[in-house]
Amino acid sequence: MAERGAQQPPAKRLCCRPGYGSTCRQGQRAGAPAGGHGEPSPGKTHNPESLLDIAARRVAEKWPFQRVEERFERIPEPVQRRIVYWSFPRSEREICMYSSFGSGGAEELAGGPESGDETRLPFRRGVALLEGGCVDNVLQVGFHLSGTVREPATEAQCSVSISFDRCKITAVTCGCGDKDIFYCAHVVALSLYRLRSPELVKLRLPISETLFQMNRDQLQKLVQYLITVHHTEVLPTAQKLADDILSQNSQINQVHGAPDPTAGASVDDENCWHLDEEQVQEQVKLFLSQGGYHGSGKQLNLLFSKVREMLKMRDSNGARMLTLITEQFMGDPRLALWRQQGTTMTDKYRQLWDELGALWMCIVLNPHCKAEQKSSWLRQLRRWNGVDVCPLEDGNHGGELTHLTNALPHAGSREPLSRAHRTVFTRAIEACDLHWQDPHLQHILTEERYAGRCHRDDLGAAPFDGRGRPLWHEHVPTACARVDALRSHGYPKQALRLAVAVVNTLRRQQHRQLDVFRSHKKEVLHKGVTSITNMEGWVGHPLDPIGTLFTTLTDTGHTCDHTSLSLSGPPGAGRWAEPAVPAHHFPEEAETLTALAVETALMGLGQQRSMPEGLYAQEKVCRNEEQLLAKLQQVDLDQDHTLVQVFRKQALVLLEAGPYSGLGELLYRESVPMHTFAKYLFTSLLPHDAQLAYKIALRAIRLPVLESGVACGSHHMVSVVANRYPRWFTLSHIESQQCELASTMLTAAKGDNVKLQTVLESIQKNIHSSSHIFKLAQDAFKIATMMDSLPDLTLLKVSLELGLQVMRMTLSTLNWRRREMVRWLVTCATEVGVLALDSIMQSWFALFTPTEATSVVASSVMSSATVLRLHLDSHQQDKLAKSARTLALQCAMKDPQNCALAALTLCEKDQVAFETAYQIVLDAAAAGMNYTQLFTVARYMEHRGYPLRAYKLATSAMAHLNLSYNQDTHPAINDVLWACALSHSLGKSELAAVIPLVVKSVKCATVLSDILRRCTLSAPAAAPHARRNSAHKAMALEKAPLRQLLDATVGAYINTTHSRLTHISPRHYGEFIDFLGKARETFLMAPDGHAQFSQFIDNLKQIYKGKKKLMMLVRERFG
Repeated sequence: MAERGAQQPPAKRLCCRPGYGSTCRQGQRAGAPAGGHGEPSPGKTHNPESLLDIAARRVAEKWPFQRVEERFERIPEPVQRRIVYWSFPRSEREICMYSSFGSGGAEELAGGPESGDETRLPFRRGVALLEGGCVDNVLQVGFHLSGTVREPATEAQCSVSISFDRCKITAVTCGCGDKDIFYCAHVVALSLYRLRSPELVKLRLPISETLFQMNRDQLQKLVQYLITVHHTEVLPTAQKLADDILSQNSQINQVHGAPDPTAGASVDDENCWHLDEEQVQEQVKLFLSQGGYHGSGKQLNLLFSKVREMLKMRDSNGARMLTLITEQFMGDPRLALWRQQGTTMTDKYRQLWDELGALWMCIVLNPHCKAEQKSSWLRQLRRWNGVDVCPLEDGNHGGELTHLTNALPHAGSREPLSRAHRTVFTRAIEACDLHWQDPHLQHILTEERYAGRCHRDDLGAAPFDGRGRPLWHEHVPTACARVDALRSHGYPKQALRLAVAVVNTLRRQQHRQLDVFRSHKKEVLHKGVTSITNMEGWVGHPLDPIGTLFTTLTDTGHTCDHTSLSLSGPPGAGRWAEPAVPAHHFPEEAETLTALAVETALMGLGQQRSMPEGLYAQEKVCRNEEQLLAKLQQVDLDQDHTLVQVFRKQALVLLEAGPYSGLGELLYRESVPMHTFAKYLFTSLLPHDAQLAYKIALRAIRLPVLESGVACGSHHMVSVVANRYPRWFTLSHIESQQCELASTMLTAAKGDNVKLQTVLESIQKNIHSSSHIFKLAQDAFKIATMMDSLPDLTLLKVSLELGLQVMRMTLSTLNWRRREMVRWLVTCATEVGVLALDSIMQSWFALFTPTEATSVVASSVMSSATVLRLHLDSHQQDKLAKSARTLALQCAMKDPQNCALAALTLCEKDQVAFETAYQIVLDAAAAGMNYTQLFTVARYMEHRGYPLRAYKLATSAMAHLNLSYNQDTHPAINDVLWACALSHSLGKSELAAVIPLVVKSVKCATVLSDILRRCTLSAPAAAPHARRNSAHKAMALEKAPLRQLLDATVGAYINTTHSRLTHISPRHYGEFIDFLGKARETFLMAPDGHAQFSQFIDNLKQIYKGKKKLMMLVRERFG
């Protein structure tokens, strides 16, 4: 750990002999020779411990040795030796705590898991070195222990020295040079050697005693031999000291006595374990700089755990270490950067700040800290709190929270809570005003009996309930913070007593709230107004009050076995006694702490509370709820009938508690939903009380924040939070939990028609997300069609109803899963039966778009797979087909552009329906169908053997087409070529009718020349609909209709040439020459084509003579 390889600092106090000077201490040590070994530990003998050892042990633990010397004129050598002997630490627990990230518990001391990480811990390595016989040359001189430790792998020898005082290691030095927060393995090995084998350690009195026994010659010989052995290290220092001593006016001669690093601590020295502050700061700074990567977040959490471990051991270094950590956190440069950029810190980093604030809360609530300590902490906290980059408690916003010392809000109170700038340190600052001197609080902690217990049940702050059980009326999170502080500082039984008192207070409060609501229920329900009973909810609270109570009640029994509870308070506070928790703390004789913990968690989770503002605060509510439920799930209800009764009782109370409960009849709009909690209650109660389980789940499925009106349940209510519209950042998570609750109910209700119908109605009323309803429909379908059983028709119908609701919800909105939803609905309806399929086709307009209805629904219904799946007879097939054709025609009329082709396809087997569909297409062709759709239908008609109908549709398509001169890769080109080929095959008159449309619509020269060449050939002989007389007869170019096409093609080439030459670049010259070559081929098709082309080239040369290089290429190619 600290000061690896550095020189051990000298002791602060000076040692001298009587008569040395006027200010020399008046003690005198015995002058016997200091030699021999330490005496065996009393633990290794069966003899009673001597009074000398008993006294020396107590003195060595509590008194600095200087005070012992000042108190007594003469201290016999045996007494000194026993004090020195007992001053070394006596437990391995602290050694383990300062040499590992572990908890310092029995698992580390016993060896722990044999994993690779565990064996690399300094403590485990130190144990291995000790057990391997690597520790040697151990010598204890006064309050200083030294020795060498050998590394087996390298045979390197590490010199180790340890200073100690009052059973604590105060300084360490090791030659290994390692830099770390914790003691190195060599320090651990030497410490454990002294702890486990004190009889093998050579024990000497402080070196000043040995020097006092020497005469002048002996002292001179000692100094000269010391200089000779270590002349390279100490000679300069020895000469300087000699010069100072020989100088009368030197500083060294102005001070009486001389320092002795082995004589123990002075009265003014702070007695605490050695902690390398520099290494703590460096390690925390390193972890923060890694930004959560490389396990740095885990390492910081381990440091926080180490602070808690120190607090539990009542080690003052806990607060000291946390101060060092906090300074580094406050100096994190990312805080200023995030503030400047307006961004938020990461969630994991935010949780580290929360733990930091909670730890400071524990520290300032130390029940026996001194006033000056608390004042010092308060100054630090206020300084950090005043820094502008200090993180706020709720993440991003100021919170609407009460002061810690305020009482619980009274029912019906509508006073708005003031907003304040609350940082992560604000609660700790407020906690500095709290104290532990309240007589009633002391009674709870010490279990002292009052002369007479007064019970005032008519008052809200009675100290006892009707059965004489103590109560503690305080702001609940603050009271729980006291409990956490007691546990953290090593007082588990006192923490348990206070926790039981707090829980009994919550119980009493819950029953009083229930009585108040019952007495005013009719009035409240009639008004329909609910007040916000608790803006500061217990679940998700920065102090985690419910989690603290639950952990205290369930873990204290184990903790008490390992923790000493003897505690002396400050003057006047008395001592805290240690009796077991008395039975009268509990309402029932058979009730256990586990049952009390479960009831507390249920009360906290069921509390109606306002959704906090800000992303982090809302995520913390969800996370804290999940953590509490995870703890509850570890409790086995089947093994304890009492716990089932606790669940049943709390469930009934929560259902009847009105505005005080999140499961009550009245909910305000911003209330935190109960879906996750209700799901746990439902699954827990279902085997024991199904009716109550369903009642809880059906009540909890509500989500008022998404209700369009003010209706909630069977009553109307108005939120009293005026003009507040919080952003629910976690809404998607909340809705998914609502969906999970509904799915759980559907699964459990399988086979029960009444419950299924009730759950279905609740889902349809309360769930507003189409994707979640679709998931529920899918879940129900899977459960209903499980392979190991026959299909559950009732659950299938529920699935279908949910699917139909999804169709209605998403019909007019964009949803990327819409097509999947439609296909799934058809599958579900198929499983339900013919009537379901017919029903969705009859009401298609309310469920599907025309495209979906024709391309998916009708097509699937008329497929052979559906016929086989449903085992349809001919009559049923005809009926379904008729419905499908009717649907197709209706869709074609509503959306002919997208449904015409599908309608024609579906109506092929019914001539009347087919003709109707064709007429719809003709009407739409004149009304707005685009050329692509018309060409598609025209090709279909040709394929089905209707060439004249195809021709008619193709001409309509041509009228809507327009191809410019440069669109030689347009996708419609193939359709144009096909239309011309179709016209050519039908005859000259049809071709003559199409060519004017082509000339008008197509301006692209290459496309026109392609059409021209095709038309000069014979009509397609393979066409079954070609006319006999004209099928193989070629058409003349000089006559109509091809002459018009030829002229148009030549004109297109001329226009295109001029257009291309306007912005042509040299890299396109070669492509342009090829284009002119194609143009020449077209020109030559005319009788006077050669002359026309020559004139065209001459014109180009004259007009574009400035493009010399291009014109040279033209002359080379075309003359």
